[in-house]
Amino acid sequence: MATIFSKIINGEIPSHKIAENEEFFAFLDINPVSPGHTLVVPKMEIDYIFDIEDDVLGRMMVFAKQVAAAQRTAISCKRIGMTVIGLEVPHAHIHLIPMNKESDIYFGKEKGTPTQEELAEIAIKIRKEFK
Repeated sequence: MATIFSKIINGEIPSHKIAENEEFFAFLDINPVSPGHTLVVPKMEIDYIFDIEDDVLGRMMVFAKQVAAAQRTAISCKRIGMTVIGLEVPHAHIHLIPMNKESDIYFGKEKGTPTQEELAEIAIKIRKEFK
């Protein structure tokens, strides 16, 4: 059965896409821990990030680095934090989170509930910076 992320990648569920290539897809989290919180996922369905073949995982990190560079330029922040949790959706993914302090990346706090319009504006800003 397709994961929710596969349905997003295939366009069956709408998303605020940041970037994609033949192997990976990046889109905004709809309940961000910080504005601009982006998920980077492989297009292949694989549950656990460390089950990804080494060469593919390396390319995924390079893709995530490009997304993070765009985020950092588009969103006022000190750094882009990265975390891999992998419990909430059985599809490997990396969280890229704009942060100014450590608590900006804390998943235990109440998550944001931006409107679709706010998400669209953030996605446009980040996509404009993606190279």
